[in-house]
Amino acid sequence: MERSFDPRLGELLERLHDRYNRPEFIPEDPISVPHRYTGRADREVAGFFAATIAWGNRKAIVRSGHRLMRLMDDAPADFVRNASERELAQLASFVHRTFNGGDLRDFVLALRRMMALYGGIGAFFESRFEAAGSLPETLAAFRREFFGSPHAPRCEKHLSSVEKGAACKRLCMYLRWMVRRDERGVDFGEWTRIPMSALRLPLDVHAGETGRALGLLARRTNDWRAVEEITAALREFDPRDPVRFDFALFGAGMDGYRG
Repeated sequence: MERSFDPRLGELLERLHDRYNRPEFIPEDPISVPHRYTGRADREVAGFFAATIAWGNRKAIVRSGHRLMRLMDDAPADFVRNASERELAQLASFVHRTFNGGDLRDFVLALRRMMALYGGIGAFFESRFEAAGSLPETLAAFRREFFGSPHAPRCEKHLSSVEKGAACKRLCMYLRWMVRRDERGVDFGEWTRIPMSALRLPLDVHAGETGRALGLLARRTNDWRAVEEITAALREFDPRDPVRFDFALFGAGMDGYRG
């Protein structure tokens, strides 16, 4: 059901988008980690790990992400495919909040399996989306396939389940990075077989609070139902690329905007 919004809200979203969707946004954001690289495979792997650890203090996330890339010899795709047991053992020193070296090793091996089976992370997402025609189904399929390799059960908490109603903020953010494309050059636009219109907003505390203050979101819990609600509202302003307003909501929330 379409909702009616004040046209001034659209103007505000455009101003906020213009303020935050710019290259100056990159260095202090986790997206700076995959921006270290120019190749698709490296960006896919670096982006996946940067998104995986993207909770908590932003500066700490960025520091941890760059440290992780150094542990992977600044060649993340090659490391995932070819790291020896000795090289994998060196990951044991990594820790970001509750994501530790054991989790990291299991995630590397899970990606190794997926890359061997499908040719790359993006190849899986693109082919599965084309088959399913549904982003939630694609996210669910990715999680099932990812944990198809042997792993410690504790690491499953680091990859949210849309089937359990989670907002899947980090996965939605990762897909935004890899699918969105515009002239600003913040996101990468590598996965062209997934339309930008299919993306969902990466709903975190800041975006949620700003969305509620602006009347875009009524649901109080930041879960998948809230993601669908706020993304549907944003489609009223840009059906083709609703998630571009992620910059506006997150940036305004970080700066304390409350309407």
